[in-house]
Amino acid sequence: MDAGLTALLGAVVGSLATLGSAMVTGRVAARSQFAQWRRQHRRDAYANYLAAVYDRDAALDVVRDALQADRPNLRDIDENMERYFVHARDVHRAAEIVILEGPSSVVQALYRAVHAADDLAEVMGRMVRDAHAGDPTRKAADFALAAQREHLLYQAVKGLRAAASDILGDRRMRVS
Repeated sequence: MDAGLTALLGAVVGSLATLGSAMVTGRVAARSQFAQWRRQHRRDAYANYLAAVYDRDAALDVVRDALQADRPNLRDIDENMERYFVHARDVHRAAEIVILEGPSSVVQALYRAVHAADDLAEVMGRMVRDAHAGDPTRKAADFALAAQREHLLYQAVKGLRAAASDILGDRRMRVS
């Protein structure tokens, strides 16, 4: 009877150990899957935001190039500003997802990029208004200021990319 009881207890202990091991393995796998899911959502949010920023900035580059003419085509400028506004709305929508996905280091970098973009848009808007008014008095100064703000925007987006890269653990996102 003792041998039978010992065998039964051994089987129970072995089953409990197997069950415990399976539970631990399942939890580890679930955490790993959740971490991968979270990372993929963040990667998608960051990539979508950066793509929207690229489209918005390309649209603004077209406006800037059109404003360089001695007599800019105001209709073309207005059409391209409309494209810019469409892309700017896309950027704002994409930013909301980045904010939701976090973390705070990426969100802070995002806000720096948003403020830099707003500063550039302010100058570009004034340049468009001056072109409509036929007032070239600030044109050279505004082009220099726009170039400076464009550089600051580039740096802010680069900082966002670095913050996202740090969170994702993906150094390929960094651009020097």
